[in-house]
Amino acid sequence: MKIDVEAFRVLSILVEEGSFSKAAERLHKAQSAVSYQVKKLEQHLGVKLFCRDQYRAELTPEGKVILAEGKRLLQYLGNIEHLASRFSEGWEPKLELVVDGSLPMEPIMRALKRVSEHKIPTKIQLNMEFLGGVQHRFERDNADLMLVKDYRTGPNYRPQPLPDINSILVVSREHPLASARELSLFELLQHVELTIEDSSPGKIHSDELQFGGDKVFYLSGFIMKKNALLMGLGFGWMPDFLIKEELASGELQELDFLGGSRYSFTPQLVSTMERPLGRAGRLFTCLILEEFNLYQEAAKG
Repeated sequence: MKIDVEAFRVLSILVEEGSFSKAAERLHKAQSAVSYQVKKLEQHLGVKLFCRDQYRAELTPEGKVILAEGKRLLQYLGNIEHLASRFSEGWEPKLELVVDGSLPMEPIMRALKRVSEHKIPTKIQLNMEFLGGVQHRFERDNADLMLVKDYRTGPNYRPQPLPDINSILVVSREHPLASARELSLFELLQHVELTIEDSSPGKIHSDELQFGGDKVFYLSGFIMKKNALLMGLGFGWMPDFLIKEELASGELQELDFLGGSRYSFTPQLVSTMERPLGRAGRLFTCLILEEFNLYQEAAKG
């Protein structure tokens, strides 16, 4: 059964105006054409929509239910037309991002919020991985962008550097290492090292700062690692933005390690020429660079 969707629009205006003559005037149609369109809809549905013995055009109980569904259908069609219009302006249907969990989420979320304020039709998907898992998922899912700490480069990759992230080698104030001075590597390796597990299937990557001892606990994320540090389970590297309060309160303490207790890395925002960014991807790229710079400036201040 083929239904003329426009008939639901006519039906709605007819109810609003209260008569076939006024509805015809508003629709710039002959009254007979309006009557025919409504009658044709009734025949298709096999339901009487109007009480024609009334002075005003009033819906039957069945007509009220059908009009409500018809309005919903018109709204859906309007949404489709709007989406098609925005897509024709260059917005891609989907933008998939893969983010390394060692990066601060605040500037990422702020950038996504700013993207949403543009009311674009693009569906945005954000996935979090660690170490080699970021690039693995980026390649496996044909994602559009990855925010990554480290990756295997190639001729088709297009990286853009983000502001440096600082990490600190820390331990709980209750841990035996907290009071030690000028720690050697041998002394450090007598204790449990806490590190993040590579989320790629083959686990082919390890943190380049891992010390390589036998006593290692692999954790699935930095929140879990932070909790383990606070419990005094071991020592480990943490991004400074995740432990500001704990360092200030003394709950976590920076180790006095002879090999150095601080390092910085330059995260990269990477796309590939094999999947050129659309309008949403380019917008997000600009905003994430702005937000990371603002985030770093605020941290320095």
